Amino acid sequence: MKVVALAGGTGAARFLRGLVAHLPPAQLTVIGNTGDDAEFWGLHVSPDLDTVCYTLAGIIEERRGWGLRDETFHALEQIGRLGEPTWFSLGDRDLATHVVRTELLRAGATLTEVTATIVRALGVGSRLYPMSDDRVRTRVRTPDGWLGFQEFFAREKAQPAVVEVAYEGAGRARPAPGVAEAIDGAAAVVVCCSNPVTSIGPILAIPGIVEALVSTAAPVVAVSPIIGGAPVSGPAGKLMTARGLPVSALGIAEGYAPWLDVLVIDTRDATLAPELARRGVRAVVAETLMTDAAAEASLARAVLAAAGVA
Repeated sequence: MKVVALAGGTGAARFLRGLVAHLPPAQLTVIGNTGDDAEFWGLHVSPDLDTVCYTLAGIIEERRGWGLRDETFHALEQIGRLGEPTWFSLGDRDLATHVVRTELLRAGATLTEVTATIVRALGVGSRLYPMSDDRVRTRVRTPDGWLGFQEFFAREKAQPAVVEVAYEGAGRARPAPGVAEAIDGAAAVVVCCSNPVTSIGPILAIPGIVEALVSTAAPVVAVSPIIGGAPVSGPAGKLMTARGLPVSALGIAEGYAPWLDVLVIDTRDATLAPELARRGVRAVVAETLMTDAAAEASLARAVLAAAGVA
């Protein structure tokens, strides 16, 4: 049984940890968002890939949901003393990942190859593919102009109003090797409880990925990141509004039409099930708020059951 998951960062990583509580890790393939990637101090940083990798490796900083446990920040402090901006916080051991990634990329390796190297080194048993080896960058237009996603999210704390979201380079990009094949050969495809605009949206913007989702024989199950009309965390609400999507499970279903088969919604949104059914999407009601490891595993079990592969 092969399960393929489309994933962003923190929320997705916790859900994926729940999945491998039920699946042998080798049966899980993750397609990760790289629209959030950025360059800091000459280093290529892949925040969502790293968050998934660190979480599945059991070394994530749980409180923050990103970076490494028991991290120090001496290099960042020194960078600040030397007059460089430090609004993007990278820890000392985390920097090693970015140094190695950058060195391998400059030597001619692809992002897929580099990611596989990091995954093996950290002892992760699942496959982790970037959505593409090509450069794709999510950009957010505010009333004051365009920002890179990390500028919007990390530097500005997602405070500016959002006028438009674009995926720069997506139209020319290709899926990373193995991505379309993984979707085609899956027993189930799961869209994690990630921001639909800036975590899943960049993946869907790569030509060929939506086509693979439409054509796969596997059931496609998504987990709504919206509970009771509000995102569990982050700026998904204002980003969905900018896209013209209602901030609800109905907006998730609309954004994932026409390839979505099942949407797992929270118990607080159970009344939306009939409307989802009218739109051709089967609703499965579950507790979707992941407050601890048991909740992660419980939600994962409900998703696998919804896909018919539990």
